Amino acid sequence: MRKLVGFSILLAVVVIVLGAYTRLTDAGLGCPDWPGCYGHLTVPQSETLINAANEAYPERPVETHKAWNEMIHRYFAGTLGLCILAIAIWSLVKRSPQVPLKLPLLLLVLVTFQALLGMWTVTLNLLPVVVMGHLLGGFSVLTCLFLLYLRLCRYRLGFVDMRIKRYAAFAVLGIVVLVGQIALGGWTSANYAALACTEFPLCEGDWLARVDIAGAYSVPEADNYEYGAHDYGERMTMHIAHRLGAVITFLYLGWLAISLYRHSASQHLRSAAVVLAITLLAQVGLGVSNVVFSLPLQVAVLHNAVAACLLLVLVLITYTLYRKV
Repeated sequence: MRKLVGFSILLAVVVIVLGAYTRLTDAGLGCPDWPGCYGHLTVPQSETLINAANEAYPERPVETHKAWNEMIHRYFAGTLGLCILAIAIWSLVKRSPQVPLKLPLLLLVLVTFQALLGMWTVTLNLLPVVVMGHLLGGFSVLTCLFLLYLRLCRYRLGFVDMRIKRYAAFAVLGIVVLVGQIALGGWTSANYAALACTEFPLCEGDWLARVDIAGAYSVPEADNYEYGAHDYGERMTMHIAHRLGAVITFLYLGWLAISLYRHSASQHLRSAAVVLAITLLAQVGLGVSNVVFSLPLQVAVLHNAVAACLLLVLVLITYTLYRKV
């Protein structure tokens, strides 16, 4: 079961990366139906099938490359769902103290809700709230899988200086801050606001006069949310909020990493603090590169992957601080 959970963690990271790639290549509606693609389990290939698909969905003609991006993401997500189902069944059958039960069942509920969010993403035409929820759901599944893996390893730390235990609450707050920043990034991406500010460190022109917080975090009525439904001022506000969140996240997690490194007598925690600092710096560098180089696809996708790594490092630190010696 531990190997299956480990494989599922890798699969969850791949699903998050593929989800980001699908979104960034504007392929979220590459298949206008769900769970298939134009009524098939795979992308229509022959001229006959393509013509039939175009007749069935005249408002969404077949774009093969976008459809494949979407379907590959669905294939991997479906495989992850089957793995989590197997984990839940295994935990029910085993029913032993060494195998957790509540966490696998929670994972099954989460991945089922993720499937619904995936369906609503298509049927509600990329409604931003659903798209952002789908992103956060993916990170939640990854986090729970990682916690389950640590539980199955019966992970313990040989020695923890009790003085360092006071940082456990700060580590939990770090997770809250990071998840908030991921949500801001997800909202920015879901509303196509990643390029609303083209200058760094501030936006171009009289940006302060155009800030509209109420409008930026509302959901305007629209038939289709592809390419966004907010005006420029609202998108700029989303982008600025994400940048401010990045500054707060960087300062807080940077302080946490330095504090753990300086005050911990555990080499394990000191190493985790170093990894946290390096991952944090890499994430900031990728965020700046997204602005300076106008959102290169590889950099933007990597920005999502490193966010997942940053979350896992924080979860490991928090779990370590709360575990019994």
